[in-house]
Amino acid sequence: MYTHIAGIGSAVPSRILTNDDLSKMVDTSDEWIVSHTGIRQRHIVSPEDSAATLGCEAARRALSDAGVDPEELGGIIVTSTTPDYAVYPSTACVIQGMLGAKNASAFDLSAACPGFVYGLSVAHGMMQLDPRPMLVVSTEVMSRTIDWTDRNTCCLFGDGAGAAVLKNSEEPGGLGFHIIGADGTGARALYREGGVRTEETARNAPGALHMDGRAVFNFAVRSFCELVTKSFEHYGYTEKDYAWVVPHQANTRIIDAAVKRIDVPVGKFYVNIQNFANTSSASIPIALDEMQRNGVLKRGDRIILVAFGAGLVYGGITVEWTK
Repeated sequence: MYTHIAGIGSAVPSRILTNDDLSKMVDTSDEWIVSHTGIRQRHIVSPEDSAATLGCEAARRALSDAGVDPEELGGIIVTSTTPDYAVYPSTACVIQGMLGAKNASAFDLSAACPGFVYGLSVAHGMMQLDPRPMLVVSTEVMSRTIDWTDRNTCCLFGDGAGAAVLKNSEEPGGLGFHIIGADGTGARALYREGGVRTEETARNAPGALHMDGRAVFNFAVRSFCELVTKSFEHYGYTEKDYAWVVPHQANTRIIDAAVKRIDVPVGKFYVNIQNFANTSSASIPIALDEMQRNGVLKRGDRIILVAFGAGLVYGGITVEWTK
């Protein structure tokens, strides 16, 4: 039995914040942001929306694309670093209720930016026991975690959601080799205070995110290269056997650094960070949906999804596109 991505969908807020807009808020410029990150604009959520509303919209589009009714779902996995509630209920339960997916289990998975890859891996495993379709939703409202006076981080992030419906089939293809892992010694390289770690954090609202940019960059490049290389080695393939590498959209400098270390032409890396900025776990499914809508993905294409993020965590999975 093979597990396929049967439907893909995404949703981004209508409001766009350009680099020029940001330059009026903080000491920066379009030239500086583009040269250091590749980002030109980002989408910003409206006051009435949240991770759940964005995720639900993306989920509905993915379900429609797959031709699956919400009541057919066996489970819903939501990945988010910006859930609607700090602890409970899970954003997955909120989305399950909004969709009317009354027969589905629902839970959140916390794996930062590689959340979508983790979600696919977990859903794939669950579907070996329960063959009903699964829904993986990655949804982020990063703008609500940002210190808008910090020029080093406020330009990096955007809001959005992506979702995938997985179905089992006898047809070969779909999800393939995957590798997920972590290096917890770098846990404080990227974090947002909150939770009940101490009495103080328990009684105060979470603050803005904190990032050791150099440590995160080095980890991202190293894990990026290892994930692609191990995917090649597993099947005995080379870059010629793959149509695309779809990375987490964090920073074009990370991709540029990886290209220098692995034998993959830069043209095989799909990049859309210029339009969306870093949407954390939502970045890969947003890219996949854009690729499908624009006719970039073709049936039979082999692709590699790779991601890295806070934790420090990493994840990669190969996919043979069968839509």
